[in-house]
Amino acid sequence: MQAVIINGSPRAKGITAAILHQIESELIRNGVETAYYDLNSLQISPCTGCCSCYKTGHCYMKDDAEILSEQISRCDGLVIGSPTYASNVSGTMKQFIDRGHFVIEQLLHDKFCITVSTGENYGYKDTLKILNRLVLYSGGTLCGSIAVKAPFKAPSGDMSSVNDEIIRKCSKAVRRMTTGRRRPLQSVTQKIIFRFGIKPFVIRKGPAYQGVTGRWAELKI
Repeated sequence: MQAVIINGSPRAKGITAAILHQIESELIRNGVETAYYDLNSLQISPCTGCCSCYKTGHCYMKDDAEILSEQISRCDGLVIGSPTYASNVSGTMKQFIDRGHFVIEQLLHDKFCITVSTGENYGYKDTLKILNRLVLYSGGTLCGSIAVKAPFKAPSGDMSSVNDEIIRKCSKAVRRMTTGRRRPLQSVTQKIIFRFGIKPFVIRKGPAYQGVTGRWAELKI
């Protein structure tokens, strides 16, 4: 089993990173091979809105966004975390989401996911909702979410308050990755979103979205 872990914080040693590294350790302890990425250390250009990826199946910009998306497409699980800026994900994370082939191309189809958000004020719950919707709309199974309220730039050394939660969420994710068992309610919701929202839109686009329909054929959806 393989999992990709993505830190959407510009701080490689902040609270978000500390939680993600604990999740990484717990997954490794459970026999999962992990690959950890700090988005801020990668070369990811902003999306230009050209939509050429929908026709070709890949972005015309050959940078780390394409490499990371390919890594995600081959893994069994994804852990994605972001701090909260203005009741939203970080700009670093949003830039990757825009480039990452998520919703329309169903990047997370059959992937088992954990989401993490951190923040000093109530907006950190909004960030978690954004990440959870990203998983749901992109075809993934949400195995658990972790939201931590902490002062901005707080020391990241002691994460004992979330240790038990991390262990529980990781155990659940590993069980689902092992069995391939999805969550029934999420599956029904995804089928409705895909059948009545995403699929008709793409079909109307015809050849302009042939890269998307090709991706669906590979995924057998």
